[in-house]
Amino acid sequence: MTTVYDFSVRAGDGSETSLRAYEGQVLLIVNTASKCGFTPQYQGLESLYRAHHAEGFSILGFPCNQFGAQEPGDAQDIAKFCSLTYDVTFPVMAKIEVNGPRADPLFTYLTTQKGGLLGKAIKWNFTKFLIGRTGKVLRRYAPTVTPAALAADVRRALVG
Repeated sequence: MTTVYDFSVRAGDGSETSLRAYEGQVLLIVNTASKCGFTPQYQGLESLYRAHHAEGFSILGFPCNQFGAQEPGDAQDIAKFCSLTYDVTFPVMAKIEVNGPRADPLFTYLTTQKGGLLGKAIKWNFTKFLIGRTGKVLRRYAPTVTPAALAADVRRALVG
């Protein structure tokens, strides 16, 4: 049975990172953008990360430029923006595509496991996937769902 732990992704520095490194943790996987109306969610994501990281919770941000060209920078620009503007300490990975023929295999898997209100495709930046400790996709959240609104689900996943 495939889980998110079976995938490797590129870190912000371009190196390959196996998601096995996160095995046993609760994960929130988010496609992000620096110039989006939802970009202030970085602050809420960082708060959620800091509140629960010690309990085995991680967030993985995946910059994506597919929606309104709202992530135009390179990896260095993105890292600098996240750090200076929102003091982000959770991993921000390499820029990817989340839809179409060049979609990252992780996101193809995630959208196959949990479709959205309008189908499998990701409709915009800051779509979120909550992953349980076994690597199973528990929930998918629309971009409009704030990180604060996820806190109860994160806590349930951490104890369950």
